[in-house]
Amino acid sequence: MKIPNPFKKPNVQSEPTVPQLTLEDVLAPAETEVDFSYLRVDSRYFRTYFVSNYPRFVEPNWLEPLISFDHSLLVSMFIYPSQSQGVLDELKRKVAEMEATIQTDLERGRAIDPAVEVALEDAKSLQDQLVRGVERFFQFSLYISVPAGSLEELQNTSKLVESTLASLSITAKQVSLQMEDGFKSSLPQGTDYLNLTHNMDTTSLATTFPFASSELTENEGIMYGINEHNDSLILFDRFSLENYNSVIFAKAGAGKSFLVKLEALRSLMFGTEIIVIDPEQEYLSLSQAVGGEYINFSASSPVKINPFDMSAEIIPGENELGRKILSLTSFLRIVLGALSAQEAAILDRALKQTYQLKGITDDPKTQNKEAPLMEDLYKVLIGMEEAPAMELAARLERFIKGSLTGIFSAQSNIDLSNSFTVFSVRDLPDQLRPLAIHMILDYVWTKIRGKLKKRLLIVDEAWYLMRNQDSADFLVDIAKRARKYYLGLTTITQDVEDFLGSERGKEIISNSSIQILLKQAPASIDLLAEVFNLSEGEQRLLMSEGIGEGIFFAGSTHVAMRVVASENEHRLITTNPAEILARQKE
Repeated sequence: MKIPNPFKKPNVQSEPTVPQLTLEDVLAPAETEVDFSYLRVDSRYFRTYFVSNYPRFVEPNWLEPLISFDHSLLVSMFIYPSQSQGVLDELKRKVAEMEATIQTDLERGRAIDPAVEVALEDAKSLQDQLVRGVERFFQFSLYISVPAGSLEELQNTSKLVESTLASLSITAKQVSLQMEDGFKSSLPQGTDYLNLTHNMDTTSLATTFPFASSELTENEGIMYGINEHNDSLILFDRFSLENYNSVIFAKAGAGKSFLVKLEALRSLMFGTEIIVIDPEQEYLSLSQAVGGEYINFSASSPVKINPFDMSAEIIPGENELGRKILSLTSFLRIVLGALSAQEAAILDRALKQTYQLKGITDDPKTQNKEAPLMEDLYKVLIGMEEAPAMELAARLERFIKGSLTGIFSAQSNIDLSNSFTVFSVRDLPDQLRPLAIHMILDYVWTKIRGKLKKRLLIVDEAWYLMRNQDSADFLVDIAKRARKYYLGLTTITQDVEDFLGSERGKEIISNSSIQILLKQAPASIDLLAEVFNLSEGEQRLLMSEGIGEGIFFAGSTHVAMRVVASENEHRLITTNPAEILARQKE
């Protein structure tokens, strides 16, 4: 039998140790790639530039184009104070060298190098200012890192950055073979790994500080809100831009209707006529307060609009009947549904005949007669006795004799003479709202063209129209031609996907000089970022903003905005249910 050794430690099986993650492990990227001309961190690419040469003369805020560059950039500056005595000794040596160079050229009969003359003049001036204590001397480094989501985007953006710097007479070079150090130097950690400095005096150094913030303060116009960059007022006249249109995107409850009503109220005070398409009866109290006309449009309403109406104004060089038949055809496609080529041809012929029966022809002198009604078109289609015409008449019959009788079965009895007119379509079924909005817009557009006057046309919940190709085409046509008639079109929507899902929606944006983005839902931010070229910071801003806060784009300038209203304005335009109930109790 084996006797155990009492002095030997028992063999205890130890448990395997679990490695502990450090903060560096959590924050570190999954992979990095350092190339000759770029650095890749996970899926992001970076290229760093250093500034090697500066212009001779600069003005304050001369780096503003770099700060306002239309792409996210990482810009870092490093400033190192220098001892004046050492700088003076170096300047004295440089001055002596340049004077000797000039003297040698004179003795040999050669032309003096202008660059040496200018450098000598600058050195003597700086030497004098340093001796007098007017200036101090510094070493200055400026690095710019360009981030991008792909290598192609990096190449394109880098070219734009180089062009922008060249326009400022700045020589910038890539930190080839030192991209990692260049990237680290541009991070907000205050460490200069490159140490590529340039001499600067106090005055020159002061001009490099980008004390720049975009401002939208004009001598005329209305107040839209507060500039959150510098607390200045956003005073702007939309009628001073190349066109007078605006688009507003925001999620429900972000304050878009509040902003539009505030703009309408303030514009009204400056003599602008306001016309509103109101799907949710949000403009009723404002209309009553300013003595406006509120038109509640529905099948049972005594208010009628005849889609066949013409302007009754003779416009030189324009065939109004032809234009009206084209717009009616678009409208009737919504009423009747899709049309075959044969049905479209028959409808065009029937419309022409319907106007002729009322004595209206291509002759402008006949176009001030009473317009036909939808019932007249129905009778013409019946009278054609062709199978496609009878089919069109059958599809139109419910609007003449059926359940939808009364929507457009009588002559128009609306007068657009009021300075504040609101058309409400709240009481219409959802499937009829696009039809009614299109008809109201066509009627308003026809009347607007007859008399030139400064006007705003506000289309709330414009996504209703963008769902139908013909309605979208009509809205785009208004946006493109509105300026000719001194009209500013305001389109408002909370359904970003429906509005921007088609090229027609993007056309409205491109034809709108003002774009306003308020608080956005995360699901919409990627689409908006693509259309408006938003930086990552702007995207985060739009998702975290409060009610009535966002970004105001006007031409090439955009600022963060906060909408503000006086107490009296707020009481007139608020749609907050809690505030409305409290006011009713009072």
